[in-house]
Amino acid sequence: MNVGKLTKLLLTVCFGLFSFVAFAQTKTVTGTVTDDKGATVSGVSVTVKGSKNGVSTNADGTFKINVPTNATTLSFSSVGYDKKDVAIGSGNEVNVVLTASNNQLTEVVVVGYGSVKKKDLTGAVAVVSAKSFNQGPITGPDQLIQGKVAGLQVIANSGQPGAATTVRIRGNASVRSGAGQPLYVVDGVPLDGRNARPQLNALGLGSTADVDPLLFLNPNDIASVQVLKDASASAIYGSRGANGVILIETKKGNGAVKVDFNFQVGTSSVAKKYDVLDAGAYRSALSKYGISNGDQGGNVDAQDAILRSATSKNANIAVSGGNDKSNYRLSLGYFGQEGIVIGSDLTKYMTNFTGQSKLVNDKLILDYGFKIGQVNEKIAPVSENAGFEGSLVGNALQWNPTRNFYKPDGSFDQPAGALNPLALAAAYNDRSNLLNASGYVAATYKLSKELDVKIFASQMKQAGERKAYMQSFLNQTDVLGRGWGFVANNELVSQVLNGTLNYKKELTKKLRLDALVGYEYFKSDRSGSSIFGKDFSGIPLNSSNILQYASQSSLAVSSFVDPNWELQSYFGRTGFVYNDKYFLTATVRADGSTKFGKNNRYGYFPSFAAKWAVSNEAFMSSVKWVDNLALRVGYGVTGSQEFPSGAAQDQYTVSQQSIVLSNVANPDLKWEKEKQINVGVDFTLFNKKINGNVDYFKKDRTNILFNTQVTLPGPATKYWVNVPCSIVNQGVEISLNSDIINNKNVVWNVAINATFLKNELQNYSFGNVLTGTISGQGLSGVSVQKLVNNKPINAFYTKDFAGFDASGNSIFNGGDNNRVYAGNPNPTSLLGFRSEVNYKKWTFTVNGYGLFGQKIYNNTANATVGLGNLGKGNVDARFIGTGEAVGNTPSASNRYIEDGSFFRLANATVNYNFGNIGATFKNVNVFVTGSNLFVITKYSGFDPEVNTNKAINGVASQGIEYTPYPSARNFTAGFRVSF
Repeated sequence: MNVGKLTKLLLTVCFGLFSFVAFAQTKTVTGTVTDDKGATVSGVSVTVKGSKNGVSTNADGTFKINVPTNATTLSFSSVGYDKKDVAIGSGNEVNVVLTASNNQLTEVVVVGYGSVKKKDLTGAVAVVSAKSFNQGPITGPDQLIQGKVAGLQVIANSGQPGAATTVRIRGNASVRSGAGQPLYVVDGVPLDGRNARPQLNALGLGSTADVDPLLFLNPNDIASVQVLKDASASAIYGSRGANGVILIETKKGNGAVKVDFNFQVGTSSVAKKYDVLDAGAYRSALSKYGISNGDQGGNVDAQDAILRSATSKNANIAVSGGNDKSNYRLSLGYFGQEGIVIGSDLTKYMTNFTGQSKLVNDKLILDYGFKIGQVNEKIAPVSENAGFEGSLVGNALQWNPTRNFYKPDGSFDQPAGALNPLALAAAYNDRSNLLNASGYVAATYKLSKELDVKIFASQMKQAGERKAYMQSFLNQTDVLGRGWGFVANNELVSQVLNGTLNYKKELTKKLRLDALVGYEYFKSDRSGSSIFGKDFSGIPLNSSNILQYASQSSLAVSSFVDPNWELQSYFGRTGFVYNDKYFLTATVRADGSTKFGKNNRYGYFPSFAAKWAVSNEAFMSSVKWVDNLALRVGYGVTGSQEFPSGAAQDQYTVSQQSIVLSNVANPDLKWEKEKQINVGVDFTLFNKKINGNVDYFKKDRTNILFNTQVTLPGPATKYWVNVPCSIVNQGVEISLNSDIINNKNVVWNVAINATFLKNELQNYSFGNVLTGTISGQGLSGVSVQKLVNNKPINAFYTKDFAGFDASGNSIFNGGDNNRVYAGNPNPTSLLGFRSEVNYKKWTFTVNGYGLFGQKIYNNTANATVGLGNLGKGNVDARFIGTGEAVGNTPSASNRYIEDGSFFRLANATVNYNFGNIGATFKNVNVFVTGSNLFVITKYSGFDPEVNTNKAINGVASQGIEYTPYPSARNFTAGFRVSF
């Protein structure tokens, strides 16, 4: 045997002996990890203390790890739980119970283009995790956090499934319709804010409510929502940050392969009907007022006729897994909800995938994902600005309760001057399909221990189609004997590309630096086309499919392409932490936007914030009841460019054989500018029993963007200007969270948030700008709101009602032309409430919220169910016996302004955790949820939470109700299970 072979043999023998000895000196430890409620916990990191040897628990919470025989301790850690060290002992089994973490300071909070530990935050940032989300038939992510965050106001614009919401952070600061919404950023992708669903202004019926731009997201995929409230937190988003920023993070995979499935089924019914007369009361009123020809001999309830008990279904399945090298999560979701108004429903199909891979010795991290959402709507003819012929809800309220819906021959009874609501529902068909597809990829490379570079790219495309038609049998002006059809297609495409350098280093033992610089490019394009035609009488087909049959004189073809919107940005952020006591953060962003005038292409947005961790000072060591105390102060400048692309340039409207100038260029047009100061205190007290924060803020917005008429001798068109005035919002926010009881069997947590707001328009001298149009017969051209110096935005100004004269006609103080301040449509106080009780395997959760101090104009009472209807249609029950004459002329006044304050029990859930059932079913939970259970309010209309769009010339309105789609009360039952 030669020397080489002998050497190999000896090495092989030595390696075998070493392996045998090593194996002989280890042992296998197994066990199960559960939480303090008995549910197994997957993805828990299990390591031998003092070494890098570790594994993760499987989907059923079990683990198996080889440990040296001389090892004494295993360490267990997982996000959301306190870390725990457990002695191994002489046995081979270790079972562990983890306790949910009460130390929120160790949480990682997502901020603009990065993340920080909560204890290092210097700005006003609220975090809502999936555990605290609202429950029930949730269609959009904004509904998950309604009432959860101090200073955040989420208003349901309509009861129609999928309808848009109005979201405001720290008050109303915009005079433009639809321009006060925050910037949404989903998994790092800033959204356009618009959607591709075509709009329809139907003949005589008005326009329907807009759709929620976040509908393509599956609420079940969302892990957390961060709300950036002050300028020091949102200035990193520059000219898009003035309305606040909402960051949405979706769930990621972790641990062994796991399948999660949940299913819900529910039922809905109207929460409150409008109080009009029934047939008996109607006949009594006819007799009281001496009307002899109003009794038609029937007995019907038109509200009941158009409303129904509706059902909903929600099913979601997700497959996830991963290790320290890669992870993934793929989910599929279905949501179907019937509307409580006949002829309306919503169906969503959603797919979400996220993944991460670590390459090149973990120096390169790839994050990637895609989302696909298909939203199908059937839309009822319930509009925001119907004329005298009304829409479906208005027609039902006006219908004479003594008149049957059908004639003896089975045909619809359609009297002159009134629309039969069931005939309208049968004649009208309106469907929308909206497809959203988006994807992103991010590559992060660690250049060194302290420095990494990240490149992020994404693209989103929405395609919307809408088809509607009206059959010719409906007794409506220009419809009867004709009918109409409509088809429209819109497309919205946006791209994002950004790159960042992030440097983190401990400069000394006490001083840490976290610095970020970056570049971002955003582009969005929107276009569409539509065809409308009439004259389909006698054709028993969907006229939107045969528009070529329409009469040539009625055909209207339209198309548009919005000017490109491009945004180029440079930004940076620097953070210093000294001795874990003193924190300083500074940010700056430079935005160049095609929306700005050519003389103001770039805007600059700085911010500064500091924090003092008082509880870390030596003099606080004797104060045992204070666990954490920190003071924050911040100042920054943000902007808003939520106005149409191309507003600074000449634009033209092209119609048949004509081109008309529709917008005059303004080379000096620039972004709105908002300065904000924030002073806050964060605290944790009494051995972590109570935690919370208090913030004072003041926001001053200037350079207000406004679309106004060109003055003579200029062309008869409009142009955009910056109005020199201020919109000031200031207030105080309070958030409190307390573990009132926390023992082995019972845990009771209560969270309360409250906000006190003041809104005012200052230094305003632009002119008499009206908004808040009032719709209905005899009310054309009437408005009840305007912009007034030293008053709230959209202040009510209308005639001062003083009762009735001897003839029953209205009297107004100061005469018919006098207008007085009649109230504030903006709430002055917000309240949110959450209580959760855990008793063994039972969990009871209650969520509520309220708005206070705001006024509502009841346009429904004014224009739809006035006493003048008596004998022809129905009447508000409150108007009987008031001294008013049936012939009193309808007139807008503060008679119809009501207190809109309310508190709503938003949802209540009872959950039972079975834990694991057999070897297959893990974490089995069953639950029942009730939503919108009751509302405490003095408001007489359908619902005090109302924001019907009653804008005039693009100037926003607020707090006006006009025959809205009613809100629903919902009950759902379901289960969750993992495999």
